[in-house]
Amino acid sequence: MEENRVLAKVGDREITERDVDFLLQSLGPQKGMQFYSPDGRKQLLDELINQELFYLDALESGIDKDEAFVAELQQVKINLLKQYAMRKLLTPITVDPAEAKEFYEDNKASFVSQESARASHILVETEEEAKNIAAEIAGGLDFAEAAQKYSKCPSGGGGGDLGMFTRGKMVPEFEDVAFSMEVGAVSEPFQTQFGYHIVQLNEKHEQEEKSYEEAKADVARIVLGKKQNEAYNEKTSQMRSKYSVEIIG
Repeated sequence: MEENRVLAKVGDREITERDVDFLLQSLGPQKGMQFYSPDGRKQLLDELINQELFYLDALESGIDKDEAFVAELQQVKINLLKQYAMRKLLTPITVDPAEAKEFYEDNKASFVSQESARASHILVETEEEAKNIAAEIAGGLDFAEAAQKYSKCPSGGGGGDLGMFTRGKMVPEFEDVAFSMEVGAVSEPFQTQFGYHIVQLNEKHEQEEKSYEEAKADVARIVLGKKQNEAYNEKTSQMRSKYSVEIIG
């Protein structure tokens, strides 16, 4: 086990490597990047030392006895206890594979893969440009080469490939064309708010029912959510019968 080296002592309180690591992780990846160097870690150590100094000074000054602090601490305790009690109720709940499979069999229609397509496109500013390019493609110019040569879209560098997408991901005019085409076909030029497009459909997958293995993770998540919600509602119902609840206003 890696040693948790002590880096500093403030009074009788120790600051360790793990304390610095915890502070670094709490900053998040973007902000934390600037502290990955030895100098950065030293800055974090200095900050932890300052925090310990504030703690010692607060104790010496009796701030922990302030009425406002005591009230705030009590509120923190109340909120923490609420969250802990809910976690204690919900965390032990699990999903048995048999009940997950039964839920899937009873709700197969809910587990479907969306209709999807993979297309490449060429985007230009004018209808005339689009028609001229379409004529070159009809004459034998490779679609990917045409995209690299003419397309104003950043995808042109990759031959116009837009990858896989489902309905709702593209503008309606584009989807209407792409999802109505046969695989391998090239569209006539058409207009959207971005300009004039020519589309080649590379793949198309119809909406279809997912197998249990494909839907397994979603099924488990849904069943777990339902069981936790039932446990929550049952518990709150019991407590409402046990404790006085008065709605005012």
